[in-house]
Amino acid sequence: MHEMGMCEAIVEAAVRRAGGRRVRGVRVRVGGHAVDPGVVEQGFRMAAAGTVAQDAALDLVVVPLTARCGGCGARSPVDDAAHLVACPNCGGVDVEVTGHDDVVLESITMDGSVRDGA
Repeated sequence: MHEMGMCEAIVEAAVRRAGGRRVRGVRVRVGGHAVDPGVVEQGFRMAAAGTVAQDAALDLVVVPLTARCGGCGARSPVDDAAHLVACPNCGGVDVEVTGHDDVVLESITMDGSVRDGA
């Protein structure tokens, strides 16, 4: 399950940047990955347990890749692996995929003071 590894990396980055301060929320943009927001939310909770990010709110923004068909000209979000190779509109295989395949920790909301025992 790649979501758990992604969640662990998000929590590690937030904790490192927080420098001991309580993390109240994180905003994460996931581009190009087919992720289940519910699974990411649960993975984030598990990864954050016992850290300064425990109980932090997760604002997850999922940005799918886009496929453009050279045959019919249709543009569609890639929400299925089949759309990487065939147009969901006409079935043509002249498909160009665009977008970013990345995970970005866009912002962290935290308390102003360092927490004891962090």
